Amino acid sequence: MKRALIPALALATALTAMPATAIDLNAMSDAEREAFRAEIRAYLLDNPEVIMEAVAVLEQREAAAQAEADVELVKANADALFDDGHSWVGGNPEGDITLVEFMDYRCGYCRRAKPEVTDLVQFDGNIKLIVKEFPILGEQSMLSSRFAIATKQVAGDDMYKAVHDALMEFKGDVNATALRRIGEPLGLPVDEIMARMDSDAVSDVIADNHALGQRLGISGTPSFVMQDQMLRGYVPLADMQAIAEEIRNP
Repeated sequence: MKRALIPALALATALTAMPATAIDLNAMSDAEREAFRAEIRAYLLDNPEVIMEAVAVLEQREAAAQAEADVELVKANADALFDDGHSWVGGNPEGDITLVEFMDYRCGYCRRAKPEVTDLVQFDGNIKLIVKEFPILGEQSMLSSRFAIATKQVAGDDMYKAVHDALMEFKGDVNATALRRIGEPLGLPVDEIMARMDSDAVSDVIADNHALGQRLGISGTPSFVMQDQMLRGYVPLADMQAIAEEIRNP
């Protein structure tokens, strides 16, 4: 895509450097037009950095346009993002910034992000965290999310958090036996939870989260919404802290 844009960017760069009255392309003869093109080519060969500067400007404009579009997407889906009635809520429920995380238990970058999100919420002290179960990496992801959601519905938020943490740290294959080994030491009613895993109540949560992700253009995990900003992909702790600071002090 960038390569296809370079000729147009080069011509635009050369033209915008001239006064509006300096040249009329339509009035040129074929020979004059050919000479003009040769001058542009020679200029760009002597100054190739101009092309990269133009590409950088284009990328900045595209990023700004995407950020503006994301703000509108967040506004349009605010209720589903911040008050869906089924997602686990942690951190400071009265925090001045809300961080929503779309995660998958089998996602390596989600596991990498987990301690950093925990540190952000703990050290900041004024962030509300909402976790969206977003299984997209196969059957084991789906089993894990169904077990976590069923745990929340049967045993409550504290037990959900314990299961969530255990699943994020679990390194083996996820199956019924593994889920029992996770749930039983926590004192969970595992039979009741596993019976609920395929219920409509659990399926509806996953379907709602997937539909929300589709509306937001989320195709991978982790993905975050911090206040009104979309953060697509893994974000290091320092960057999340900087974004939170910018939100508070624009």
